[in-house]
Amino acid sequence: MPRIAGIDIPEKKKIGISLRYVFGIGPKIALEILREVGIDPERRTNDLKEQEIAMITAVIDAKIIVEGALRRQVQQDIQRLKDIKSYRGDRHRKSLPAHGQRTRSNSRTRKGKKKTVAGKKGVKG
Repeated sequence: MPRIAGIDIPEKKKIGISLRYVFGIGPKIALEILREVGIDPERRTNDLKEQEIAMITAVIDAKIIVEGALRRQVQQDIQRLKDIKSYRGDRHRKSLPAHGQRTRSNSRTRKGKKKTVAGKKGVKG
């Protein structure tokens, strides 16, 4: 399996798709990298020579923040929001959606498993 930016990427897929397995590289950036290196995005990853893989890796290392450094940067950005006590930082601290989504009927991913709260008893009269 070829390694690009320290990540094993799939061999049998097209290189334009395989590059997306690296955290921080999406469809547009993958195509830009391949255009700069001069490789057809339709070629399969296992058809690439070692020299071509080295060229791709060199471009990624020189121009794009990926993997561990990018994850660290995202965590630092979230921590900064928490430290300055911004609204988004408070939402992150409480494990709630930070971008205005509704929470009454959704957001189970952020809030976790349902916690049952005792309901109000009916009032007679």
